[in-house]
Amino acid sequence: MPPIYRKATRADLDMMLDWAAREGWNPGLGDATPFFAADPDGYWLAEEEGQIVAAISLVRYGPDYAFLGFYMAHPDFRGQGIGHALWKKALRETSARTMGLDGVVAQQENYQKSGFAYAYANFRYGGEVTCSEPPSSELTEVSPVHIPSIIAYDRRFSPGPRDAFLKEWLRPLPNRNSVAFIRHAEISGYGTIRACREGHKIGPLFADTETNADLIFRKLVTMAGGGQIFLDIPEPNAAAKALCDRYNLKPVFETARMYRGPVPDLPLSQIYGITTFELG
Repeated sequence: MPPIYRKATRADLDMMLDWAAREGWNPGLGDATPFFAADPDGYWLAEEEGQIVAAISLVRYGPDYAFLGFYMAHPDFRGQGIGHALWKKALRETSARTMGLDGVVAQQENYQKSGFAYAYANFRYGGEVTCSEPPSSELTEVSPVHIPSIIAYDRRFSPGPRDAFLKEWLRPLPNRNSVAFIRHAEISGYGTIRACREGHKIGPLFADTETNADLIFRKLVTMAGGGQIFLDIPEPNAAAKALCDRYNLKPVFETARMYRGPVPDLPLSQIYGITTFELG
């Protein structure tokens, strides 16, 4: 029988995250709920004789932008064209002026065949971090009252609105915390740290200045109790690399940020940490 291609359910997304962990992507422990909230129709699977054999996501942020991730095939079904057929179906059935992805460097040529063009590199940095809590009174743990302001601030960093995602992502949990830098009642930066299969990841980390980014980083690290910390940075942001160097974080993984369609004009100099490689 030919493969069946279908939308993934919320329960399927848990399995997709397990696959991502198997691939070494180190997803967060509580990622499924905010990921699915971002776009419940944005996840796809291929089945063969009742077995799930391939997956992909193409999450839409408004009518003009979508981000591709979770492109995986079960090891026993690779090289058979099933994953590529799922890729083509997702692209064909998702309308967006611009699509983005963070792909493994070795697959750049394959992505180019589907119309994606290289924009810049992203790097995951990681390492053991110990630092003191910053004494700034302008750092505030995010609560529901802050979320509308953070959503408005976030719009400059995302090519499309992601209100539904952020409402879940910013929800405080035992394994996920967020901090905002607030000066004169205005958001000047914010960040989230979450427990992952291994250590903690910070993302996003957006800030108007390098000083604000450093303060938010330190606050998040101390909230997590230090230990192994990961931060995904855009290569063009030299200040983000300097932050990683300051806290002895080392590059452990590289992706190629690629776009199909007009390239978004993002303030990369203020992006010190990408939210996630899976959702942009």
